[in-house]
Amino acid sequence: MPPDTTSPAFAGDKKVGRPLLYRPERALVAWGTPRVPRWLETYHLTLLTLLWSGLNAVFGVLAQRDLRWFWGVSAMIVLQYLTDLFDGAVGRARGTGLVKWGFYMDHFVDFIFLGSLVLAGYLVAPPGVAHWFIVLLTLNGAFMVSSFLSFAATNEFEIYVSGVGPTEVRLLIITINTVIIYTGTSHFPVTVPLICAACLIGLVVVVWSASRKLWAIDMANRAAHEAADQAPHDRSSAP
Repeated sequence: MPPDTTSPAFAGDKKVGRPLLYRPERALVAWGTPRVPRWLETYHLTLLTLLWSGLNAVFGVLAQRDLRWFWGVSAMIVLQYLTDLFDGAVGRARGTGLVKWGFYMDHFVDFIFLGSLVLAGYLVAPPGVAHWFIVLLTLNGAFMVSSFLSFAATNEFEIYVSGVGPTEVRLLIITINTVIIYTGTSHFPVTVPLICAACLIGLVVVVWSASRKLWAIDMANRAAHEAADQAPHDRSSAP
């Protein structure tokens, strides 16, 4: 089968927008990419997220006895950030990038990692709070679903909301972990529902924005089709 030359080029490796930490992040990529060992390939970096996810579950179990094990969860967030940051950069620099495999697998293991973070919180939650972590996972999963559906409709991959993206969210989670380590989990009955409420508000904003953008695209396309259909009629009725 000949390649499809009519469809737009796949743009899953080109994120639309910029995070708040764009400049220091780009500087880190430029500095670190040449220093990644040659034996460590782009797909190794992507798949390491599975290891970090498994260790999150281990640290969550250990934190049931001592919340200081949550430092391990924060360390996994840092490691996952680094492997996620450099997997695409290494592929591009070495000409060994797996664009479509990378898009698929990178975001699949990202969801696994997200689930492992929620699991770690669930494991240390006091009685009566655990169900909120199901809500939290559902809401955060919905953010990812919204991004992928929007990408399928526009071929523009947007993961930033007012400059807030995965890096900024990771920093927020590390801050939350630090609070948990020093203050315990007695505040979970109040703080976890509040976090869920904040996620819900953010999700509504994201979905409303995406819906409005897609509506405008559909209306513009409909107007263009109506104008194209009307043009032959106008020519045939001209004197």
